[in-house]
Amino acid sequence: MIRNYDVLIIGSGSAGLTLALHLESKLKIAVLAKRNLEEGASLYAQGGISVVLDKKDSTQSHIEDTMRTGVGLCHKETVQFTVEQAKSAIDWLIQEGTIFTRDKSAKTHYHLTQEGGHSHRRVIHAADSTGWTVETKLVELAKQHSNIEFFENHIAIDLITQYKLGNCTKSNQCLGAYVFNTTTNKVDTFSARYVVIATGGAGKAYLYTSNPDVCTGDGIAMGWRAGCRVANMEFVQFHPTCLYHPNAKSFLITEALRGEGGLLLLPDGLSFMHLFDERKELAPRDIVARAIDHQMKRLGIDHVYLSISHKPKSFIRQSFPTIYARCLEFGIDIAKDPIPVVPAAHYTCGGLMANLYGQTDLPHLYAIGETAHTGLHGANRMASNSLLECLVFARSAANHINKNIINVPQPENLPLWDESQVIDSEEEIVVAHNWDELRRFMWDYVGIVRTVKRLERAKHRIDLLVREITDYYSNFRITNDLIELRNLATVADLIILSALDRKESRGLHYILDYPNQARVAKDTILTPKGYYTTHYSRNE
Repeated sequence: MIRNYDVLIIGSGSAGLTLALHLESKLKIAVLAKRNLEEGASLYAQGGISVVLDKKDSTQSHIEDTMRTGVGLCHKETVQFTVEQAKSAIDWLIQEGTIFTRDKSAKTHYHLTQEGGHSHRRVIHAADSTGWTVETKLVELAKQHSNIEFFENHIAIDLITQYKLGNCTKSNQCLGAYVFNTTTNKVDTFSARYVVIATGGAGKAYLYTSNPDVCTGDGIAMGWRAGCRVANMEFVQFHPTCLYHPNAKSFLITEALRGEGGLLLLPDGLSFMHLFDERKELAPRDIVARAIDHQMKRLGIDHVYLSISHKPKSFIRQSFPTIYARCLEFGIDIAKDPIPVVPAAHYTCGGLMANLYGQTDLPHLYAIGETAHTGLHGANRMASNSLLECLVFARSAANHINKNIINVPQPENLPLWDESQVIDSEEEIVVAHNWDELRRFMWDYVGIVRTVKRLERAKHRIDLLVREITDYYSNFRITNDLIELRNLATVADLIILSALDRKESRGLHYILDYPNQARVAKDTILTPKGYYTTHYSRNE
């Protein structure tokens, strides 16, 4: 079946839905969701959204903190653009009915927390479930728009481009996508004047991650295969504090808990962050994660502890109701007991190269949110700048599409998906084994602390794995697991290639062979073979 839309949005998180809500109501919009609409990284974001609301704070301070945390690789123009748009993005959420936590001492003001890397309290939040509050509100709003059609349980396989259709006489451009319906096991052709990738990051490339199962790097992999450059894929942020429990599935313990006085402790009760950074528990995430990793390896322990029990129980239950209740399910009363925590893969700082409007190298293709590399995060994302990025760039991309879509015709004569040369697989266990192997060697060899030898081992293994997966993909009918495995392998390869290319330690990329920082900070940019790039300027 061929489905025709003005705008196809791949991803239903805060970036994708915010964009849909800012597109003109006369446009016919499709939103794809791999599971249900709400499921994605946005839903599980606990901390909040960075925004300057305190009179003692300033946008300049927010810019400086972001630049400092990004260790010389943030693009100043992008940081300034994002920070200056923050207030209007938050105002829009509030006007649409999003309820954030108020300050009890001054009920006319919102309560602001302080997280790692921030020099002021500037994180607006909804208790400790900000992502859930924002995402459910966006879903509620989007369902009120008759021009937005939702496709739950649909996963995009690949983008459709001029070149992939064999038409190399015209300039390459995005025409739509092939999409797999996981309920019917059928593939539809989605034709669109514009395609927007908002699929989030690739935390599932690692054995331990705070990300939900849907975060398999789909958008980055599809964009790369379509001819888009990627940048800074080596910078994978490991969140320092995920709950360590066999049944917790890497439940995140928000950085705001440390912002409110939480202390990291060794098993004997001694604190240790003062040994690594003068900011202690409020140091940026890369420093905290490496400190914990160092102590775990030094002592041969599986985890460290995070304690907030020195605060009043009423304060803890009011400030962190979700964490309190969740930990209690596992027999941990955080008002009395320290929380066992361990770092886990959390955020992909690199991605498809995109400008201030979300435009990628491929005409008519946009990338927003965690999928994109805009230069905002540099070598290390500052806490709570992620949801902010989703909001700001979704609004910017929507405005750009609204202005330019009148000049873009509907693609015609797109072919249907061809599966005439493939058969059903009787060896699906191979997919599960490959998935497990990939995530384990990425954790062991491409983790928080790296070496050239480990990276070379990882590269050898990913090359073998990519060949196996490509052969499997070419001969058997697709499944959801196969699509995700193929994408994860692509993204893992990009992470390894980028890590091998960076001959220094900077931010989230710490490599023992090159422990010092290079004098000149440069982005790691990879270009797909066989493609020339037509990257849009920052302000086009």
